[in-house]
Amino acid sequence: MSEETIFSLILDNKIPCHKIYEDNLVLAFLDINPFSPGHTLVIPKEKASTLDKLSDDSAAAIGRVLPRISNAILKVVGAKEFNIIQNNGINAFQTVFHVHFHIIPKFDDGRGLQYPFKSSPINHDEATIMADRLSKLLSN
Repeated sequence: MSEETIFSLILDNKIPCHKIYEDNLVLAFLDINPFSPGHTLVIPKEKASTLDKLSDDSAAAIGRVLPRISNAILKVVGAKEFNIIQNNGINAFQTVFHVHFHIIPKFDDGRGLQYPFKSSPINHDEATIMADRLSKLLSN
């Protein structure tokens, strides 16, 4: 994958993010247009456009951390349910061509993933606090 994306810019430290988790193969950060509080993106550091192009090592690394990150998000935001979405290709609604998983908390009041999809801009002050809390929970 040679095309620059917003995620490659984040990985190259050219633009900031509200990071909640990082290891040698995976980065997780809050979505800047969340469907609900805690909406997180989990990406491989490997720059692959779709899941079928991702190496076994990167795929395994994401698989290992998705449950842990999901659990931390639910604890911090107080939700009991969530969606995980991963799209591959333009006809599958992929808009950023770097593998990524969305973890989207769902709340009893309807906040979360809805059809048709509706998001709103992130509150950066709240995101800084949430990212710090999630990062601390995930570093244990």
